[in-house]
Amino acid sequence: MKIENVPYETVDWNKCPETRHLGETGAAVWKTFEKGNVRARVVEYGPGYLADHWCARGHVIYVLEGSVVSELKNGTKEVLTPGMGYVASDDEVNPHRSYTETGAKLFIVD
Repeated sequence: MKIENVPYETVDWNKCPETRHLGETGAAVWKTFEKGNVRARVVEYGPGYLADHWCARGHVIYVLEGSVVSELKNGTKEVLTPGMGYVASDDEVNPHRSYTETGAKLFIVD
């Protein structure tokens, strides 16, 4: 990832507006900072959340709270808990999605 056109700036995540995104089941709440070619988010998945799409966008994900399952379209699944995460490039061949039974809070950069 090459970050471009983003001068130094502090982010107060407590002041970022929240947006609600429905999943196939459940919902996610995002607090988003977006500038230049970077989007950074604190995302809270509610209990029972399942993403409504397979995502081919690259991400850096860090689990702050709870537990989330990262699933690749080929059937591979990994359970991620606090302190874990993943890095994935833009990849049309290996799309992924997330779900959680109990809820989770993530930090995501893409």
